[in-house]
Amino acid sequence: MSTTPIRKRKKATPKTFKAAYDILKTNAAELQQQDEPDIDNLMTTVEESIAAYRVCETRINAVQQALDAAFAEESDNSAS
Repeated sequence: MSTTPIRKRKKATPKTFKAAYDILKTNAAELQQQDEPDIDNLMTTVEESIAAYRVCETRINAVQQALDAAFAEESDNSAS
């Protein structure tokens, strides 16, 4: 009887977009390479991925808002 060790949480929530994106890429690759689902570690992977996704989403939204504001200012200045 072979047992697979349960993976411990990798780290705390990532602080940067790149770190969060790397976690998402790694977790997606691990899931795609599995012949059988690793149920013992699935919740850890899902929770880690959700946290990483939220970091990415927050950063993307912040950049989008900054770009919208910059383009709005540029439009206001060129209309004057």
